[in-house]
Amino acid sequence: MAENRVQYQRGLSMPEFFEDFGTRERCEALVRVWRWPDGFICPKCLQTVASEFRREQRLYFQCSSCRYQCSLVSGTIFESSKVPLTKWFLAMHLITQAKNNVSALELMRHIAVTYPTAWLLKHKIMHVMVEREKSRQLTGRVEIDDAYLGGEVHGGKPGRGSPNKVPFVAAVQTTEAGHPVLICLSPRPFTKKSLKEFAEQSLAAPATLVSDGLGCFKAVRGSAILHEPHVSGGGAASVRNPSFIAVNTVLGNIKTSTSGTYHSFEFAKYARPYLGQIQYLFNRRFDLRSILRRLARSACLTLAHPLRVIRAAEPSC
Repeated sequence: MAENRVQYQRGLSMPEFFEDFGTRERCEALVRVWRWPDGFICPKCLQTVASEFRREQRLYFQCSSCRYQCSLVSGTIFESSKVPLTKWFLAMHLITQAKNNVSALELMRHIAVTYPTAWLLKHKIMHVMVEREKSRQLTGRVEIDDAYLGGEVHGGKPGRGSPNKVPFVAAVQTTEAGHPVLICLSPRPFTKKSLKEFAEQSLAAPATLVSDGLGCFKAVRGSAILHEPHVSGGGAASVRNPSFIAVNTVLGNIKTSTSGTYHSFEFAKYARPYLGQIQYLFNRRFDLRSILRRLARSACLTLAHPLRVIRAAEPSC
């Protein structure tokens, strides 16, 4: 059997990572270029002349016009963090190069921080991924299915009614031969209204949606968007149906990597960032050597996302 070129691609090795991102100076230089490609711009008065100084090893700028002071990372996802940029970059590298997910506990051990700090870094990085995938739209042939995060609570209600399960829609854009290209994962209830909203946000005409015939999927039909139901009866027959190979493979990989990496997390509260991370990494899997640089640049362009906002995350559905 021939090797899967995506799975066996070279990626970015640890020696290469430390050569490109292993020092404070290198990380700061990259953040500066990504934030201000044409040079520093004062966020208050938009003037371009400033003096530089350090305070507790952090780089600051003082505008020569209005005297406003800001740090290199203010206004970015790194804002107010006491963790050095080298550890931020290492955390992003570990997350983007791992075949499965990376837990906060694993991050804690690799980058030598406390567990709460590792948890916060991971959620901020996942927020960057969610923001970058907000405008993702699928087109052409799209397989779609209803799925759940979480499992049955011992002694509780089994099946779809379990309070520990979070419903989400999984959609996979494929080639005509059925090979997966892009995915969209959206936590939402399986109602016609919800699926219509999903179609408006995540589908671009022309598109043909291939589903198992679940009633709510009929709501996606619209201008240049077709619905192609393949009623399979559910269970093992649905899994074996050749029309759903791509989406079933994606869902199987999601459930395996999630259960194998995370012992537990609040599915209802944090389903969106965890699914957003999976979507971001899947949609950029064809070039593992560039994914860290792309994510780090996006982090520099993403507004601060403090702990209080992360903790206040609302249920996804």
